[in-house]
Amino acid sequence: MLPDADAAITRDGKALILAYDHGLEHGPVDFEPNPETADPERVFDLATHDAVTAMAVGKGVAEAYYPSYADDVSLLAKLNGTSNLWMGEPDSAVNWSVEYAAELGADAIGFTLYGGSNNEVEMAEEFRDAQEAAREHDMGVVMWSYPRGQGLKNDTSSGTIAYAARLGLELGADIAKVKYPGSPDAMAHAAEMAGPAKVVMSGGSKTDDRAFLETVAGAIGGGANGLAVGRNVFQRENPEEILDALEAVIFEEVSVDEALEHTSTPAVADD
Repeated sequence: MLPDADAAITRDGKALILAYDHGLEHGPVDFEPNPETADPERVFDLATHDAVTAMAVGKGVAEAYYPSYADDVSLLAKLNGTSNLWMGEPDSAVNWSVEYAAELGADAIGFTLYGGSNNEVEMAEEFRDAQEAAREHDMGVVMWSYPRGQGLKNDTSSGTIAYAARLGLELGADIAKVKYPGSPDAMAHAAEMAGPAKVVMSGGSKTDDRAFLETVAGAIGGGANGLAVGRNVFQRENPEEILDALEAVIFEEVSVDEALEHTSTPAVADD
């Protein structure tokens, strides 16, 4: 972890990363709730929103679309990823190099590490190579720190998520992307374990506006430095509205009720 290495993908020390690696990781099913988002151009347009500090995509999408958005979007090159068709012990193929990401204009790299997988050692060594190469190009480093594997019983427990955040610090990430551990106190524990490395919450599966914003607010209140989100933005009918609300919660730290004023969801639930 290096101070300010993530400056290009943060704002006032916080991050809202729009993740769009789902076409590889999950497949077309993730675009069904909002079919127009199968077109990467639609999501790149969303990434120009003031709230978004970086967009995370894989090699092919970056090659095809990023040059048209280079002036308006910070590129987070997601280096590894595996299709949902893979049925073995958790692993993630390295699909492009740091050097090629730098050629395309990436501001930072993203890399998944499955701590606890039988493939952890190999993945950690691959992360080492990517992290050190990123430093040579003055790029920030974001770890998708997702403990999982046949020996792991609870991948969202407070202790497991704190360990995930600590792995980010120990292995040299500037930002660790972790699952929400269930409460602000548990998130505070994870943020403490990450030390000077930032912690951002994974957005996860789509929920309704209020439930999602309450989770984000809880994470921020617990010391998280932001959010890396995909489905909870692009699967919505009006994704710009939720980005307005997220900007209010993450960067302005307003209440959920105030943030909901940016959406079509009532700020106060009906009786």
